[in-house]
Amino acid sequence: MPTTTASTLKTYGPLQFPARSGLTLWQFSRAQRLGLIPGPDVAGDRWSAAVFDDAIARIDAIKEAVGALPDVGATRAEEHLAERFNLVVHAGTAAELARRGHLPVVGEHKGYPLYCGLALENFTDRRKVARASTAGQLHMRDAAARILGLRASDFDHLIRAGLLAHADTARSGWNKHDVVLLYRQADLDRIARSHRIDWDAVRATPQGHRSPLAALPTRKAATR
Repeated sequence: MPTTTASTLKTYGPLQFPARSGLTLWQFSRAQRLGLIPGPDVAGDRWSAAVFDDAIARIDAIKEAVGALPDVGATRAEEHLAERFNLVVHAGTAAELARRGHLPVVGEHKGYPLYCGLALENFTDRRKVARASTAGQLHMRDAAARILGLRASDFDHLIRAGLLAHADTARSGWNKHDVVLLYRQADLDRIARSHRIDWDAVRATPQGHRSPLAALPTRKAATR
């Protein structure tokens, strides 16, 4: 285990500082983000012994302030929320909480967002989690079409017309090279309430017949 010691070096690098102060790398990074430890004050992205000693004098307060949960990806964030609140937390909940301003995105890992572990640790509103789980739940194309009571071809017309768009992607369980488009429950609920579409007529159209949605204009791709 790393130990906390008074300065024995003249300057400290980005690995030496946390190791010798007893902080993990994520604690050290968050302490800087929160302004508890200043940025490097010596050339070459290093910290002086004076800055190190000041941090050592406050190390217990720093550890308490940064919390016990590192920044995590969506899956771990959702597992944490499910366990904490004893709720069914669907995939897409973390993104929905972020969309609603309740869970900050503080970075990324391999192209995926990292959510603030401190915000997760301090989150207390069970109802917000439940609502985000319902609204943010993600569905593959065929499941999304069934939720709307549509044929796959009808659903594709909604996409073509720009009335519905995927909210996330995932890798296929059959072929990791294939990207699966995922649709958000709140977006499905929104389009289902649209008075622009005669849903009864669409749902009454039998297989093999032209969908009323075929008359929707195709949305033009945005140009730069």
